Amino acid sequence: MHNSWQNLTLIEKKIKEIIIKKQLKSSPKIIVVTKKFALDKIKPLLENNHIHFGENKIQEAEEKWLLTKDLYKNIKLHMVGKLQTNKAKKAVKLFDYFHALDSFKLAAKISQHEKEFNKKIKIFIQVNLGEEDQKSGILLKNLNNFYTFCAKELSLNIIGLMCIPPANHEPADYFKILKLAADKLSLKDLSMGMSSDFETALLNGSTYLRLGTVIMGKRSVN
Repeated sequence: MHNSWQNLTLIEKKIKEIIIKKQLKSSPKIIVVTKKFALDKIKPLLENNHIHFGENKIQEAEEKWLLTKDLYKNIKLHMVGKLQTNKAKKAVKLFDYFHALDSFKLAAKISQHEKEFNKKIKIFIQVNLGEEDQKSGILLKNLNNFYTFCAKELSLNIIGLMCIPPANHEPADYFKILKLAADKLSLKDLSMGMSSDFETALLNGSTYLRLGTVIMGKRSVN
């Protein structure tokens, strides 16, 4: 049984090999998604100076990270799940990055709370490339308008785009579309790639990988 730090080291080595072999320009940041894992499982990563961590529930994130962020000043906390507008205030206060901006209403709320806290968080717009009803995200055809609203009218710090490709489809096709959409908006960052498809995401220009299982192991289902 490897611990989380050993797993991360192996993944980083694999990524480095792919970057060298394919002569890729960027080396993505690894967000270790630690939802449902207790701090003792996360400790090896903290003690070896890993800084990017992802959570998808506000309450769990507060319980784990409020004090931890005080102890480890460099931590960058990423909200990787869907965010309800009534939780936006807590999210802005605790998180440094938000990966799933998916509505005008939420954008306005985040902007309001950023002013209250005098804090800017780094934000990805979630794009629903498969136009799937069960998934949130902005449709590609509405992306320009939404981006303009967020960046120009609300002055949000939109750094990139995020997607979760439809299951049972070739993820590369969707990653390519997202990369093209980001290029058109002159956005440098792409949050794409999870445990099952991170190598494909890497080859298609991902700058942030959201990795849970391959580093932390299987989650207990409860």
